Amino acid sequence: MAASMDAPGATISTWWRRLSRLPGGRWLFSRMIGWMAPYTGTVGARIADLGPGYARWTLRDRRRVRNHLNSIHAVALVNLAEVASGTAMLAGLPPGTRGIVKGLSIEYLKKARGTLTAECRCSPPAVDRETEYTVEATVTDQAGDLVARAQVEWLLAPRASHDPQAAQAPR
Repeated sequence: MAASMDAPGATISTWWRRLSRLPGGRWLFSRMIGWMAPYTGTVGARIADLGPGYARWTLRDRRRVRNHLNSIHAVALVNLAEVASGTAMLAGLPPGTRGIVKGLSIEYLKKARGTLTAECRCSPPAVDRETEYTVEATVTDQAGDLVARAQVEWLLAPRASHDPQAAQAPR
């Protein structure tokens, strides 16, 4: 895994290419994302597809992610939407670019039951200075009905140079 979390997109893409075609590889990749972002891993979502600017994740309906209304909890839905946004965005960023979520809003449209699918499609911009960029992630149920829609605001910036001489003040 990468030593720095400044720009993990290349690492994510590399591990996806290595693991996605292997038996159990998608499960292992999903666990790796959960290891990189521990809270994200708590709902047990599984990746279905990934490419630059695109991610699709699924979440099984089970007691662990349910609320008192016998449907999938709102926080599990926002977690699912955020991981779809994050992997799509990071896989699409050019090397040397870092991204962090600076805002997230979600609209809940229907009770969430059964296996859910979160998708995010985006075209990350070229980043030569600090830039804000918003993407949408959708969550649908097995019937294809829209359950939730999230807007995820990203703060993108070129990664700072790691040249030790550049970091030293002139004497």
